[in-house]
Amino acid sequence: MLKERNIDVYFEVEKIHSLKDGEFLLTILSSVAQQEVENTSAYVRKGLKMKMERGEMVGFQGCLGYDYDPVTKTLSINEDGAEDVRYIFDRYVAGAGGCMIARELNEMGKRTIKGNRWSVSSVMRIVKNEKYKGDLLMEKTYTVDAISKRRLQNMVQEDRYYIKNHHPAIVSEEIFDKAQEIRNRRGGNRCKPAAESGVRIKYSRQYAFSSVIECGYCGKIVSRRSWYSNTNHTKTIWQCSNSTKNGKQNCPESKGVPEEVLEKAFLESYRMLSDNNNDVIDEFIKRVDKALSEDSVESKLAKAKTTDTNLRSKRSILLEKYLDGSVAQDIYETKDLELVRKLSANDAAIENLKNSVNIEKVHRIRLKEFRKVLEENRYLERFDRDVFESLIEKVILGGCDEEGNSDPYKVTFIYRTGYKDDLYGCKTRYSNTSTNKKCSNSSDEVKPVCSNCSDDTCGVRGIDVTC
Repeated sequence: MLKERNIDVYFEVEKIHSLKDGEFLLTILSSVAQQEVENTSAYVRKGLKMKMERGEMVGFQGCLGYDYDPVTKTLSINEDGAEDVRYIFDRYVAGAGGCMIARELNEMGKRTIKGNRWSVSSVMRIVKNEKYKGDLLMEKTYTVDAISKRRLQNMVQEDRYYIKNHHPAIVSEEIFDKAQEIRNRRGGNRCKPAAESGVRIKYSRQYAFSSVIECGYCGKIVSRRSWYSNTNHTKTIWQCSNSTKNGKQNCPESKGVPEEVLEKAFLESYRMLSDNNNDVIDEFIKRVDKALSEDSVESKLAKAKTTDTNLRSKRSILLEKYLDGSVAQDIYETKDLELVRKLSANDAAIENLKNSVNIEKVHRIRLKEFRKVLEENRYLERFDRDVFESLIEKVILGGCDEEGNSDPYKVTFIYRTGYKDDLYGCKTRYSNTSTNKKCSNSSDEVKPVCSNCSDDTCGVRGIDVTC
């Protein structure tokens, strides 16, 4: 553009006029300068990689709950921020979603490390960050080139460096692993293309029953809908998404069940364990205590490791005796082969036990949480979302009754401990003609309508898109 207007540019260092000296010389010099930039970038990148290989922390940008010492290059726990981090993990493991946790933190007046209000993305960054269990992953992103300086997420394009037990942990490894299990389960369908998973499911925790209820006939997610939303007779129901989105013929036996029916069904199921049956809950807690005190997979793993040490010691002693000449070669070979076989079988057992350890840890955490909730909330007069999410793993809506007949209003609660409770004909038993009720997205105060409900739903039957 400058050349077209006959404007000359003079480079003082190189003493070049753009119009007089021509473009050829400028092209050569610019290529040399670009090569210098790329070489410098390569040297810097190599130096950073060498630091990472030595285990030195590189590129720390601040982290809620930790203070960074630039002299020693170490992390120490900041209890003020660590309290918020523990709260986030405890609520997430209990079943709350990112949206709910962010809202709770904002209501408590909490702020992020940058002083901003909490959002879903900022909460999920905390949940995904491996630093909170004491580990460190470096080279999460990489620079595409030295000219554009564009950085992208490192999907194994470059080496990544993972250091275990690098600094003090804020949450235990068990809690962190359980949070990742929940996160992966919730986001599983979003990570798969529609052709692979069959349907794209949006996971939400906006309401207490969101993404928790499953159709007992077709196995699809049950979604929340509003009937007669533009009238004075609005009604909130939960119905099979396969039937509502793809046509009634795809799940003909499913029916819409009012939200208040599900809430009252849970209250009855809960009271069967606590309110009206203290002997039942006492017996259940005793069984939980017994399960927590029983010999675990971890103890079996410890025994297997001890056996491995003993077998290797025996091999070492046998080899010394053979070298001393106190054991004949044929005897040595026979006994050594036997020890090798035992070692191989024991190694396989150790691998199987290691895979079972994480499963047992999650189960034991669930039992402890279940026991705590039952002891602290023996009496429930109304639906409480926190108690529901702490106890219930899944709800199945619809199925067959005890006589084998179809019952679209059958509700099955599957507790986190594996306990199942079937309630039949719930609509007849719990239906209420009153429409001014509290929705299940809150348990703190009674409101005529739910604050998360949309007021501008179109048509007689407006669909709430949240599952």
